[in-house]
Amino acid sequence: QVQLVESGGGLVQDGGSLRLSCVVSKNFIGFAAMGWDRQAPGKQRELVAEITRSGVTSYADSVKGRFTVSRDNAKNMVYLQTNTLKPEDTAVYYCKVRTISGTNYWGQGTQVTVSS
Repeated sequence: QVQLVESGGGLVQDGGSLRLSCVVSKNFIGFAAMGWDRQAPGKQRELVAEITRSGVTSYADSVKGRFTVSRDNAKNMVYLQTNTLKPEDTAVYYCKVRTISGTNYWGQGTQVTVSS
């Protein structure tokens, strides 16, 4: 079992920034990828950003150029730098890891609210 704990969410104004952090209970050797999903009220959970074990990143079209996913292998940490936030970015953000066998694990989530 893998535990993930997110932090860094909060209330921010339109155009602001937040840095989300996630600590993972295991080192990244057995993971194929890690990243962030989000779920807005009344909507399905969606992929926001992902970084593979080889360092390849991918982003949802809606956040390209504004969000950056990164990791610190030595600290078992995953980060999401969010810039130029918009009200439509309001959601619960979930840290996620995917094992080599294809199993996904998520944290409890951290709320990001962007006011207009």
